[in-house]
Amino acid sequence: MARPIILGVVGDSATGKTTLSRGLVRMLGDDNVTHVAADDYHRYDRRQRAEHGITPLHPDCNYIDIMERHFAELHDGDAILKPVYQHKHGTFGPPVYTKPNQFTLIEGLLGYHTEELRKSYDVRVFLAPPEDLRRRWKVQRDCSRRGYTTDQVLEELDRREPDSQLYIRPQQRWADIVVSFQPGSRGDQEHLDAEVVLRKGLDHPDLSEFVGDGDRGLKLKEHEQEHTLFIPGDIDPARGSEIEESVWERMHFASHLRSERLGEFTVGTELHRSESLAVVQVLVLYHLVTARAAVALGSDSSRVDRADQPA
Repeated sequence: MARPIILGVVGDSATGKTTLSRGLVRMLGDDNVTHVAADDYHRYDRRQRAEHGITPLHPDCNYIDIMERHFAELHDGDAILKPVYQHKHGTFGPPVYTKPNQFTLIEGLLGYHTEELRKSYDVRVFLAPPEDLRRRWKVQRDCSRRGYTTDQVLEELDRREPDSQLYIRPQQRWADIVVSFQPGSRGDQEHLDAEVVLRKGLDHPDLSEFVGDGDRGLKLKEHEQEHTLFIPGDIDPARGSEIEESVWERMHFASHLRSERLGEFTVGTELHRSESLAVVQVLVLYHLVTARAAVALGSDSSRVDRADQPA
């Protein structure tokens, strides 16, 4: 049996990691995906962090060595006894026996912090929205789901800022795909623009036929080691469908995964859809199924360059 394919989704708190990941899990199927939260490897609970004056973004607040060992074991197809951190209460629960499936999604703050961690992934995604947008998302989420007040969230964001600068944001240099959702011309969540940096560690699908002004939809800047793709949030849905169809044609061997649910997300209990999110999700999905096919055919990876060097 082929080893599992490992996807990393890394970024600061409230950057959209879960929103991106949920769509991918829907496509791949819950039974085919193992989800691992790197937050489970916190060294201290919420009360202890306050006592030590340390944030969860600091490497010393996390069991990095256990993360390295567990992620390597998952990459090799071995089960782990995974710790559990409970965000609602800020405490730890009993560990859970966790076995990797065809795909394993590792989501969190410090997933690319060391070379050993980075070796575990087939695809590395980093989310980097503008800071003012991230702060709004953080307030919305923590007040509605985690019982904080707005003042508490803003105070915590300010306290975490030095560690964000030192430890979280620099990790984007190690990502294959860096996604920055940004406020679009319509000013709502359904029409966020997306700036997507595609680095040459992976062989990305050619979308040049969709690049151009006007109704062509996409803009592309090409550099030696990376390309930057701009997806307007108000892209015509028909054009978005054409782009998605083009990527699906390149992974025809995975046509059984096709669904109309790409780009869906929730705000509260309301379901919404974003064309730019759908395009980003299908690009990540392309790399996952391509890696799966490469490994099934006997290759160690679909990566073009396995060297651990920043782009």
